[in-house]
Amino acid sequence: MRTYTAIAPLQSALRSCRQQGQRIAFVPTMGNLHEGHLELVRRARTLADIVVVSIFVNPLQFGPNEDLDAYPRTLAADKEKLFSEGVQHLFLPDVEEMYPEGMALQTQVQVPDLSETLCGSSRPGHFTGVTTVVSKLFNIVQPDVAVFGEKDFQQLTIIRKMVTDLCMPIQIEGVATARDTDGLAKSSRNGYLSEEQRKLAPLIHATLVSCRDAVACGFDNFLQLESHARMQLLQAGFEPDYFAIRDARTLRAVNENTEEIAILAAARLGSTRLIDNVRLTLNPVSDWGMLASP
Repeated sequence: MRTYTAIAPLQSALRSCRQQGQRIAFVPTMGNLHEGHLELVRRARTLADIVVVSIFVNPLQFGPNEDLDAYPRTLAADKEKLFSEGVQHLFLPDVEEMYPEGMALQTQVQVPDLSETLCGSSRPGHFTGVTTVVSKLFNIVQPDVAVFGEKDFQQLTIIRKMVTDLCMPIQIEGVATARDTDGLAKSSRNGYLSEEQRKLAPLIHATLVSCRDAVACGFDNFLQLESHARMQLLQAGFEPDYFAIRDARTLRAVNENTEEIAILAAARLGSTRLIDNVRLTLNPVSDWGMLASP
């Protein structure tokens, strides 16, 4: 595995790969890698000849009161994991390499509407930071395919729209959420949880699944379901940010044209903000039948 801290040598190496007709897959990360990240890498290996992983804790997507300085950095362990998974190229830029004129003068990429709802409502500017850095990384790596986890479903939806709107010739591949045995979605932020909080945290996924089951059984009062779920989380000790049933393609309200439903939640447990989602695909064979997605 070759490691690069500068853009030019990485691009030179990847140019050589393309000249040899090799297909390139890209997995952008912020490090502190866990099994969920490694599933993305494994999927990338099935889609291309060359796998590039980036580790960059992007300050542009953190708000003034968020955990940029506290974000866990485990570079030695990350490198070992990526080497074991057969990654050929690791990109490790610093802030100066990514934002040479500073973040205030950085051209920004914004996906309107989708970026302003759900997590975007409580984290203003967050998704602009995400789409800006991802578009820069896409231009640096120029991959054939890029792989993202479905746990950050809003982020995945936004990136797909950005790629479509800006005519980027990149296939965006989503990978199902990796979970612990009790259902908790794997996340770098799970390490912030106390022992008691960790025991309670799987209730988010259980509540999402319960709501999905109710919809699948024909319960269509979505406002009531959302309100009940928020109250359930609140009474258990969470501070719910949102619990929403949306059209999975647009993240807007469900309507008669909706083909897939996304049920999304974000809540704080102590100082840790957790997000998760489940989905439900309408069965075209029957108006009543539905197919569940994890």
